[in-house]
Amino acid sequence: MILEHHARASKNLSLPTFLTIFLCLGMLVSNAEVDKAKWTEGKALFKSNCSSCHNPTADGTGPALKGVTARWDAGGDYKGKTGNQWLHVWITNWHDAVDAGDPYAVNMRHSRTAEMNVFKGILKADDVDNIILYVENSDLFAPKTEAKTTAATTTNEGDEAPGASLYIFVIFLVLLVAILIGVTNKLDQIIDEKKGVALEVKVPFWKKPNFIVAACLILFVYGGYVTVDAGVHLGRQQGYQPDQPIRFSHALHAGTHKIDCQYCHQTANKGKNSNIPSLNTCMNCHKQVSKGPKYGTEEIAKIYAAVGWDPATKTYANTPKPVEWVRVHNLPDHVYFNHAQHVNAGKVQCQTCHGPIETMDQVYQYSPLSMGWCINCHRNTEVQFASNNYYSTYTKIHEGLKNKSIDKVTVETIGGTECQKCHY
Repeated sequence: MILEHHARASKNLSLPTFLTIFLCLGMLVSNAEVDKAKWTEGKALFKSNCSSCHNPTADGTGPALKGVTARWDAGGDYKGKTGNQWLHVWITNWHDAVDAGDPYAVNMRHSRTAEMNVFKGILKADDVDNIILYVENSDLFAPKTEAKTTAATTTNEGDEAPGASLYIFVIFLVLLVAILIGVTNKLDQIIDEKKGVALEVKVPFWKKPNFIVAACLILFVYGGYVTVDAGVHLGRQQGYQPDQPIRFSHALHAGTHKIDCQYCHQTANKGKNSNIPSLNTCMNCHKQVSKGPKYGTEEIAKIYAAVGWDPATKTYANTPKPVEWVRVHNLPDHVYFNHAQHVNAGKVQCQTCHGPIETMDQVYQYSPLSMGWCINCHRNTEVQFASNNYYSTYTKIHEGLKNKSIDKVTVETIGGTECQKCHY
């Protein structure tokens, strides 16, 4: 009898309701098709090895990489290897792919003016797979932030912001509650009919107490999550992009002209802070270059006015005045960060923290610079122990590497996640 009641109740559920349920479940499953752990590992590897020249979705020194798998597959098989297999060879050591004569690799070599770094012995096959996974799905688990706004919108990779899965899950819960209430009402109706009880005036399910309680509970949980998440991210400045008194294009100087970052930021490898370049550094070139390809003479004239340079007489004839640059990257006062330690000992590339700076016409804060983001980097980033005197005192770790009881050393291994390292 009970089974009969359930069967009769289920017939009253419409086909669109079932389709909605399965669609929600399908979306949840499809999001899980990409392994988030591998995606995260691929992102870390991409940032530390590839991001100085490449961006998944925008051209930099190298081309935008999204769709690279399809492009290499379209290049066809060669000497018993698929295009995707040749892509792995290219990423590990592009010389091998070119020397073997793979047509797509040869064409890539001749079409690019810059040579790619060699990662043979650095990147394993799984590492390459994870990098490609991230490149092809770079926006899948990406934070929902506006990349270039003056509002201080932030996302921490250690404390993840609400993603599509969360919203789908909330919608699924609401639908599930509605369906269960509908089924319960139908079963009550059937029982009342069997007992001969007079039916009550039909009340819409959303006006019934059990639905209202369930909806309020869901809204309370979700509202609490959003409130806590907003509090955690308060004060971070990811995406912060202030206007500067002189428009300086990193895309032109670091990208097109390939000027090394440390030519201008000379103290990045020497001290705790990286310096704002002196205008005298600018004048090394701009005594001769008075007109630029992006802004003409307007911005260079501001440099001349600031240093007191008279381009007509080629002399410093006027009174100099300081340029009031607006700071872009800020850390809390209680956080210790040493540029020299990261650049010299850690061999960290500028782009790891500052993003594809060589593509930016106007600088903005690319990374969240949050504690979770730093901790994740320390957990995932391998330390270059070989031929690095900075780590010569870590005898136990060196012994462990020799006897192979340790296969790799991350920053965490040498105490990079201890509180006093950054909050001494």
